[in-house]
Order: sequence, then C-alpha cells, then structure tokens
Amino acid sequence: MEIDTDKVDDAVLALLQLTLHDGRRAWKTFDWDVMDRLCRKGMIENPVNKEKSVVLSDDGLKRSNDLFHELFTRAGSR
Repeated sequence: MEIDTDKVDDAVLALLQLTLHDGRRAWKTFDWDVMDRLCRKGMIENPVNKEKSVVLSDDGLKRSNDLFHELFTRAGSR
C-alpha cells in the first residue's frame, strides 16, 4: 500500500483547526514528518522549537479552515 502523503498533510492541516488558539497558533501533536512537510509547503512556521504549538501562515490558516469544512462538516452547515 502506498500512502498519499499529500492527503495525510491535508487531513492534519484540517485537524489543526481543532486546536487553534491565539488567532493562528495550533498544538503540534501530530507526526513530525507531516509537520515538516507542512512547513516546507509554507502552511506552518518551523515546528522544530521548544514551543508546544506552531503558527499557521496566512495561506495555512485559510487552507486549514477550508479543508476542515470540506472534510469534517455536514453539507450546508457552513
């Protein structure tokens, strides 16, 4: 089985919506490889630090919100 890492990245980015606080910070409790890929894609700031959260970029915040609604909400509930 070959894993589509882009789909995994999209799901994690969407799930970051659940832990958003202080406007654009989210807890970084996901797999480090995924967090590194999201950083390389420009969706989050560098996750390698002593902080327990990451900062989403403007594009990352918008995409996270869009993906959350696309993947995890019922039709017409937006």
